[in-house]
Amino acid sequence: MERLNTKLYLQNCYIMKENERLRKAALLLNQENQALLSELKHRLAKSAAGGNNNAAAAAANRASPKPGIDAAPPAQAGGKGKPDPKPK
Repeated sequence: MERLNTKLYLQNCYIMKENERLRKAALLLNQENQALLSELKHRLAKSAAGGNNNAAAAAANRASPKPGIDAAPPAQAGGKGKPDPKPK
């Protein structure tokens, strides 16, 4: 019984460590997403001001859904390892 408890404890520790790693990755991706959204809004506002394009201004003002910190990140193939590198 004690051996089973030890095994379950170690599995729990591993899961908590992996959860923390994924939480940090999700936070970084959210920050990057916010920066990209800000840049997109800036560019669309700039092009709208130059061409007086109301459709671009409306698109820049639309809010996209933003997952919270506790949102589950997308599952990775294999469940282990580092996320895929960003395409250049």
